[in-house]
Amino acid sequence: MARVQEAREALGRQLRELRQHAGYTGTALADLLGWPQSKVSKLETGRQTPTVDDIQAWTRAVGDETAARALLGRLDVLETTYAEWRRQLGAGTSARQQTSIILETQAAHIRAFETTVIPGLLQTPDYARHRLAQSIARHGLPDDLDEGVRVRMQRQEVLYQRGKRLHFVMTEAALRYRLCPPEVMAGQLDRLIALCSMSTIHVGVIGFGAELSESPKHGFWIFDDQRVLVETISAELTLTQPQEIALYVQVFDRLAAGASYGAEARQVVTRVLDDLS
Repeated sequence: MARVQEAREALGRQLRELRQHAGYTGTALADLLGWPQSKVSKLETGRQTPTVDDIQAWTRAVGDETAARALLGRLDVLETTYAEWRRQLGAGTSARQQTSIILETQAAHIRAFETTVIPGLLQTPDYARHRLAQSIARHGLPDDLDEGVRVRMQRQEVLYQRGKRLHFVMTEAALRYRLCPPEVMAGQLDRLIALCSMSTIHVGVIGFGAELSESPKHGFWIFDDQRVLVETISAELTLTQPQEIALYVQVFDRLAAGASYGAEARQVVTRVLDDLS
């Protein structure tokens, strides 16, 4: 989220510089545009994201329409980086899952790290139902729960595609949080035990006793060293800058080094399942 705010503030600084160069005060420009003065202030300080129309009107008002192209380019990057969940999910959860299918099918190497939930590609239908129902309720989305679950299960076909490199790491907390009824969680943990035995995917669990060189701050997914997705409560961040991707790859590798795999991972999951029972 910090990067998004920095981008807003950088865009605002450019708008302010154009205003000042034209010799307008904030109040004078607001009067010229027919806007509240508070809107000019919010745009310049990054508290509000300008629209395409806002930028075009601003550059016309200050007599520098040639600046619009660069500003609109910055806005496009900002909107790509920060996509509101309500807009993405407006057509329902199944449409969002279809987008994931395209992304996951095209990627040859997928790395996923989760701190609080089981990764979507490893979820049982019942567990997925509770996760998607929560999203529908939180954002007031169209209730396409059954179709959303069906498409999320369809996504899992990627687990069996030849030539894929799939590496999942999750914390023990993700196994213990009661985000669904105990019987649903028990089925999910059974599924994880089986997945830890698959030779075609890499499933790691970071136990509470693991010593880590990196703090597991939040979940993220890395696709082919070309894109990182970070989900927040209100938005999804798409990071494409090489230096940012390299940082996330570095953090993933450090977290993965502290995870247990194979028989050791199954022991962690089995212990959690025994405690649940």
